[in-house]
Order: sequence, then C-alpha cells, then structure tokens
Amino acid sequence: MFKKILIANRGEIAVRIIKACREMGIQAAAVYSEADRSGLHVISADEAYCIGPAPAIESYLDVDRIIETARESGADAIHPGYGFLAENAAFARRCEEENIVFIGPNSKAMDLVGDKIRSRQTMDKAGIPIIPGMQGVHKSLEDCEKEAERIGYPVMIKASAGGGGKGMRICYEEANLKSGLEAGMREAKSAFGDESVYLEKYIEEPRHVEFQVLADNHGNTVHLFERECSIQRRHQKIVEESPSRALDPELRAHMGETAKKVINVSGYNNAGTVEFLLDENKKFYFLEVNARLQVEHPVTELVTGIDLVHQQIRVAAGEKLAFEQGSLEQKGHAIECRIYAEDPFNNFLPSAGKVLFFKEPRGPGVRHDCGIYQGSDVPIFYDPILAKLIVWAENRDLACKRMTCALDDYVILGIQTTIDFLKDVIGHPQFRAGNTTTHFINKNLQGWQGKEKTPETRGIAALAAAFDGARRTFAPGTRAGPAEAPTPWSALGKWRLGE
Repeated sequence: MFKKILIANRGEIAVRIIKACREMGIQAAAVYSEADRSGLHVISADEAYCIGPAPAIESYLDVDRIIETARESGADAIHPGYGFLAENAAFARRCEEENIVFIGPNSKAMDLVGDKIRSRQTMDKAGIPIIPGMQGVHKSLEDCEKEAERIGYPVMIKASAGGGGKGMRICYEEANLKSGLEAGMREAKSAFGDESVYLEKYIEEPRHVEFQVLADNHGNTVHLFERECSIQRRHQKIVEESPSRALDPELRAHMGETAKKVINVSGYNNAGTVEFLLDENKKFYFLEVNARLQVEHPVTELVTGIDLVHQQIRVAAGEKLAFEQGSLEQKGHAIECRIYAEDPFNNFLPSAGKVLFFKEPRGPGVRHDCGIYQGSDVPIFYDPILAKLIVWAENRDLACKRMTCALDDYVILGIQTTIDFLKDVIGHPQFRAGNTTTHFINKNLQGWQGKEKTPETRGIAALAAAFDGARRTFAPGTRAGPAEAPTPWSALGKWRLGE
C-alpha cells in the first residue's frame, strides 16, 4: 500500500480524498495555488505545497509543476480528484513514465474514452447503442453544417476532451451553429486545454442515467448500480439520486451489464462511470465514459456501503476487488444536492468572497462533503462548487423530506449560494413524483426568483463581517508547516476557552 499520496486538486474533493487517506493510514500531501493558500484542503492535509499563481493553467493544470511536487514530497501516487487533470491522458501517461502511480485508469484506456469520437466509434463496433452523431471532430464550419443537416436539428455541440457540461451547446437551427461552435470551443479550451468539439443528435427530454463501475487490474469488473442525474441547469448536474425511479430490475440489469461491457471493451481499470441517455420509451443510448471519480459518487456509497475512494486507492495499489457482482445490492434511497457559490438573483453568476457565517446541516442520514469553513475565501478562478449535501433514508419519499430539512438547516452568509433554489427543486411536486428529465428546470423553474434575503438575515451577515478577524496565511512557494500554515483551529470560527 502507498505511504503518501499527492492530491492534485482543491476544494471539497481534495478534502474528501484526504479523509480517505487518513482512514487508510496514508499520508496526504496537498497542492494549492496562491488563491487557495488558506483553503480547507491545505489546512486538512499532512503537508501542502504551493504550485503557482491563481489561474488554473499556471497551477492546477501545470503538469510539470505537479510532477515536480510529487517528487519533492516523496509521494508514491497522485490522486487527481475530478476536473483539472483528472481525465487528461497525457498527464496519466506522464505519471507512468515517471513511475508515479496515477490513481485512475491507465493512460491508454483514458486516451480512448476521453476522446469522445473514438469512444463512440469503439462502442458502435461493439454493438453498444450510441446517439447518432459525427464520426470526427469539428474541422470547419462547412463540415459541421453538412453534418448537422445529415444528423438533423436540434444538435448538441460537445467537447471531445472532457465532460461536466463544459463546452456543451444546443443548436436548434443552422443560424445558431457558428456562434455555438465558437462558444463551445472557447469553453472547452479553457476547461480542458483542448478546443476539439463534435456534434451529435440532441434527444428531447431524456433521463440522464449513469452506472458506477469498478475494474481491478486482474480482470474483475463490477457495476455498483445507477445514479439518476437528470436535474441539470446549463447541462450541469445539480441533483443526483440512487436508485432511479425510471428503472425496473430487468432494465437495471441490462444497463448494468452494458456498462461493464463498455469498460471491458475499453481496457479500462479503476473507477469510472458509464453515462446513458434514457428516452421515454425506455430505450437507452451510450453517452460517454467519465474516467474519474464523479462529483456525485457519495449517493452510490450510501446505497451500496462501498467507499469508492478507498476502492480507487486499493485498485491502484494492485489489489483485487474484494466483492463480486452477486454480492452487491442497493439499500434505501440517497439524494445529493450540489451547493454552488452562485447568485440565483443574478442569472446564477459565480459569487466570490469571504464566508462570514457557516452552519452545517447535521442529523441521522445526513452527509456533508465540504471544502469551506467560516472565514474562508471563495476565489473567482475555479468551478464554484462549495460542497455536496447528501442524505440517505429507507425510501425516496423520506429521503426527499430529509433533504428538505437538511437544506433548511444549512446557512452560508457572505456569498450567494444555490441553497434556496435547491429547496424549491426538492420541494417541487414534479420532483416528488419522480418526473425528472433533463428539461425539469426549464419546464418547472424557468425564471426562478425565490425570496430575497430578509433584513434580519442581512443584519446577521453584517454582524458576521464586523467580527471577522484576520487569519494567518503563508507565503507563496513555501511548504505548509506548523509555524506558517493556517491550522485546523482556523476552520472553527470564533472561539475561546471556557473560564
């Protein structure tokens, strides 16, 4: 087993991996940009290293600096989390060349599934149903116009090198194609360092259903059932749950076995997610493989009892899976809400600033994966996800009620968040009825305004700001240490010893 793992990420996913390392008796080394010097993942790790300025391209996407830091720290392995370099085949290959274990799939498999065009071609040859689309990436506007006409509008523009909704645009007619391609390419370049995009047929109002898969290095593959991720805004998942109301046992088994086939055809190892679109006739289409840990992995952990980060680490260390398909089952129902630093009253634009007051939801069946604390700064440079609130209960109705109570108990002041918006999603009659498609937000909450903050709430925020004190930070380019870094006590907010 590894002695030390370098976590090449930030925020809540870095904190999640640090906790797994601690449980497994492995030292965790964090990296941070100058904007994240007092981040919770920096405070939580055994040691931390500055890897560059705030822009991701100069820090979290700097392959040379991360490899250099892994060497400097003495790490045996690198865990990429999700986003940034997590699905970068060149980075995985570089780790292999440097004899540093990459905690994820091998570079060859990642190269295949990460290239959405090649992946589609491979699945098509294997007899796996795919969505009609281009057989190559965008080369010219004229080529795309011809392909869009062949496929038939509406079409979806998608980034070839990544996921997470980045680079995606829907075009309903030819007049929108050029601007959509240009915008999608810019966003893909910024998010993944690769501007390649392609077109596929846009399926109206499907469900987005994905299967979690684990594959070790000894030929063993299992699926850990499905997550429904249909509640999306701007093609970004915001609520996920397991199991899906749309699947019966027969369809679940069929999709699960198809997901395993996708993984085996790809020569894939470690944790991955096979994504499908499910139409109103219960016909499913392969969408893509996410070659990493998913943001929504906790819902699978809660219904199966399997810790996916532990499994990632064990598989990367060469261990066999300790369970078979027949021993796995879903128990109860889990729902996850992503908490974003976004302003619902200003078109959901990112909201940066200082967290002036922070109250976590707690209680039976409530899990909170978080990357902030009271007094921490939320920078403008990265994905605005702050935390994930996950609940488990015996059935879906109870899970919805538990999530509503947990959101009611959740308070973040100083920045705008999506908490109130999520309350209305979970409380909506159509959500409670399980009528969830990718058009749920547009059909039911388009133009959502919610309720403005009350004078009392604004007063609390003002008081929190008045009492917010200075926090210690350490200089760029230095290693975190007892005398330099913010300590875990920093995350507690204002406190004093009793008399």
